[in-house]
Amino acid sequence: MAHRMKNLATEAIPVLFALVMLLVVWEVATSFANIPQYILPAPSAIAEATVSSLPRLAGGLWLTTYEAMAGFAIGSLLGLSIACLFLLAPPARMLLLPLVIALNTVPSIAFVPLALLWFGMGAASKIAIAALSVSFAVLLSALEGFSRTEDGHINLLRSFGAGRFAVLWRLQLPSALPSIATGLRIGLARSTIAVIVAEMLGAYNGIGQIVYRATAEMDSQTVWSAILVSSLTSLTLYGLLVMVDRRLIWWR
Repeated sequence: MAHRMKNLATEAIPVLFALVMLLVVWEVATSFANIPQYILPAPSAIAEATVSSLPRLAGGLWLTTYEAMAGFAIGSLLGLSIACLFLLAPPARMLLLPLVIALNTVPSIAFVPLALLWFGMGAASKIAIAALSVSFAVLLSALEGFSRTEDGHINLLRSFGAGRFAVLWRLQLPSALPSIATGLRIGLARSTIAVIVAEMLGAYNGIGQIVYRATAEMDSQTVWSAILVSSLTSLTLYGLLVMVDRRLIWWR
């Protein structure tokens, strides 16, 4: 445990140093170059705006995080379930996989107008878009992980009388966990992006709607404040997912 914490600190120090240097250069550049605040506000101004509008941002952030996490959970289960179905029923894969790939070539954001028409302006439409975005990433990652299982191991289990489900549960699913974890990481980022963009196109509240209204009012400080709090939240959630990944998939 101490060794892991030491490695984490070693990796974090250069990143923190680069971030501090970036903020210093940004602050100095905006101060001496007389850049208008509506174009690029200084970090100190963004921090001040974040503190002053924190109650409003917190309310929007809570809704956005709820929608993103709900969509992430539903999309992950959906993508993994479809991947298992394709593995257990090859005819279903032959029929449906081309449709899935065709849908995946279209950005999920393109389906936002349909989601708003079908599910309304509330949280349901944002959760649906997030689930759609995540399900593609998890499905394709799981299929790629399943394909890495060696045929010799599968034949060995079948020689002991294991059926398709037993082979999936005991061999293929554990072997595919690293690929599935990669799909979950990608899906987590995609869910947040999908929800924020969907909120900008139609919502009653949320970080995306705050950004949209602030942009219409030329309030760049609030835009940057919303970006800041959503980025910090996404980084925190991503870090938690990485910690769970490293703890459960310890052999990678």
